[in-house]
Amino acid sequence: MTERVDVEFNAIDGTRLAAWLFRPANATKPLPAVTMAHGFSATRYHGIEPLARAFADAGFVVLLHDHRNFGGSGGEPRHDIDPWRQIEDWRQAISYLETLDDVDPLRIGLWGTSYSGGHAIVLGATDRRLKAVVTQVPTIDGFAAGQRRVNPASLSALEESFNEDQRAQLKGAPPRRQKLVDPDPSVAAQYHTPDTVKFLTQDVPPGMWQNDITIQSNRRARMYEPGRWIDRVSPTPLLMIAVTHDTTAPTDLALAAYERALEPKSLVLMPGGHYSTYLEGFETASRAAIEWFARHL
Repeated sequence: MTERVDVEFNAIDGTRLAAWLFRPANATKPLPAVTMAHGFSATRYHGIEPLARAFADAGFVVLLHDHRNFGGSGGEPRHDIDPWRQIEDWRQAISYLETLDDVDPLRIGLWGTSYSGGHAIVLGATDRRLKAVVTQVPTIDGFAAGQRRVNPASLSALEESFNEDQRAQLKGAPPRRQKLVDPDPSVAAQYHTPDTVKFLTQDVPPGMWQNDITIQSNRRARMYEPGRWIDRVSPTPLLMIAVTHDTTAPTDLALAAYERALEPKSLVLMPGGHYSTYLEGFETASRAAIEWFARHL
């Protein structure tokens, strides 16, 4: 039976990062390993543990961590998202895996989804300790995706809200906040689509998630274009798992980015929306990732 233990490691600045470590039962050591994290604002408790267990059952040591400011990890302000800090923290997760006696440091892979699928592309391009990368329904271009979510008539007001937040912080105010999800499109929130509302508001342990983010997280998301790095992932093997009707991380952006990627690469295109990979498409998505890691690790 797969063992799950609570572990911690420190970011470079000393921020404590909480994680689950999954170890396969009765496996010959040292083992290949996979490092994982969730997407924009989600935690270990948002439907990702079954995949971590599937990887462990397939013979991989798995490290699944919460990003700083989220879930069980430390960091302030809470629910503040900086993609480049998250990427640097993830490098420390790789370093942590390298210290474990039952991990082969020359066989470490990385799996990311949605926003962290974008991180997977950047890390695959810039950290050669990784020997295989899986990016699932990835963020490719935050600006282009954001343009599709924001009514053009509201764009000036959105930009001014960013500027007001910056001015207030100069005077010592904490970062301003907004709701993350709300089904009412008239309420200021990052997402309004029913599938995102349902996924992010699922039951999680008390204190592990709250329905808000800092406004500056939204500004950073609109500046983040990880797809620009995709042709630099090679020669590290890259698997992209995409879905046909993704409105959160638009399908066409993912497919166009995949065309720019160099070999070795592979694409799995599944029917469904952004969260299908956790639900009705779980078996297809998990099997594809397991086979990719088994082939290259």
